[in-house]
Amino acid sequence: MDDKQLQQWVERVSLQYFGRPFLHLASFNSRLKATGGRYFTNSHNIEISPHQLEAFGQEETEKIIKHELCHYHLHILKRGYKHRDMDFKQLLAQVGGSRFCNTLPERSARTGAAYKYMLLCTQCELKYYRKRRMDVNKYRCGKCGGKLIIKVLDKI
Repeated sequence: MDDKQLQQWVERVSLQYFGRPFLHLASFNSRLKATGGRYFTNSHNIEISPHQLEAFGQEETEKIIKHELCHYHLHILKRGYKHRDMDFKQLLAQVGGSRFCNTLPERSARTGAAYKYMLLCTQCELKYYRKRRMDVNKYRCGKCGGKLIIKVLDKI
């Protein structure tokens, strides 16, 4: 699917579910990985992640389009268009849009990385597991205030 087809799809969804036309640009943005789409308040344009379409199909992508159109139409009507606003929550439920997009498979595999470091308290022997290295000279044990030592864990 290209940007032209996406534009037609967004315009069709806007008329069908909101009864109002979408008069701005809709496009794909392949850099969107953690979010399904974006609405720009200055230009009123919408960007959609093509990765969501590839991974989860048209049904889930249409829910993302509805979500972004909720922002669009409420902002144009000068009503509460932010996630925390009641107008937004009610319209999103009414049209059947998704509140959150699904996590992409390659992202969920990355976030489940194993711990690389173990911090050990020299007094109470409490263990802290960390993914990132930290300077043990700057910190103390949260339980007893003892000195910490760091150990690198082997990859399993």
